[in-house]
Amino acid sequence: MPVKVRIPVPLQRLTQGKEEVEGDGKTIIELINNLETKFPGIGERISESGKIRRFVNVYVNEEDIRFLKAEETQVKDGDEISIVPAIAGGLRKAFIASIAL
Repeated sequence: MPVKVRIPVPLQRLTQGKEEVEGDGKTIIELINNLETKFPGIGERISESGKIRRFVNVYVNEEDIRFLKAEETQVKDGDEISIVPAIAGGLRKAFIASIAL
């Protein structure tokens, strides 16, 4: 049961430049393990010891898996999976102060 997986730009070098690939698995972690067999190195960048890395967000049909069943979230034929690296940011206090003036 193949599902579509959207690959972020930083990981596309592992998928021969593809932004979207297909993978198999009944759960997110099985899917990641399947992707690792097809694209060596991708699995360790997404998960560690069977858990999604802290700074990686995974969505099933635009639903954040952290609010579902995390790595054990079920996937089925036709689902669209998005892997999104978390981006930290914010405004520094000095910049905020200059805006307030």
